[in-house]
Amino acid sequence: MGATRQYELVYILTPDVVEAQSGEIHTLVEHVVAQFGGAIAKTDVWGRRKLAYPIKRHKDGFYVVHTINGPGDMVKELDRRLKVADLVVRHLVVRVDEDLKTSARARTRRETTTARRRAARGLSPRSEPRPVEDDDTRDAGMDGMEV
Repeated sequence: MGATRQYELVYILTPDVVEAQSGEIHTLVEHVVAQFGGAIAKTDVWGRRKLAYPIKRHKDGFYVVHTINGPGDMVKELDRRLKVADLVVRHLVVRVDEDLKTSARARTRRETTTARRRAARGLSPRSEPRPVEDDDTRDAGMDGMEV
């Protein structure tokens, strides 16, 4: 087995799918993930949406998104099983853990640069949130004008 990574699985089911049939595909995904020692972290059911272009003469599709933690072999098996499922119009598996690491590094770099620049200007390293003004202390502005 390989290292555990985080993946995002998106699949589109035919628009005439009923809840029991979508449950079958979800059970299939759960079974494959459990077989390889993975875990489904999150499931989002987007529901029926219009497709950007017709796929197999369908203009709408039923979208489901899973966030899955598991090894790479699991992804190969999921891909193989979803290719032969009749209800699945399209599917896509994307590895997202590298993207999360990259965005975390960029955020850390941005925060350190901001703190360094604020310190150079003589300000505190972190910006304090602005206090919320009461209605009494606020300038009348447009509120006091008559129409």
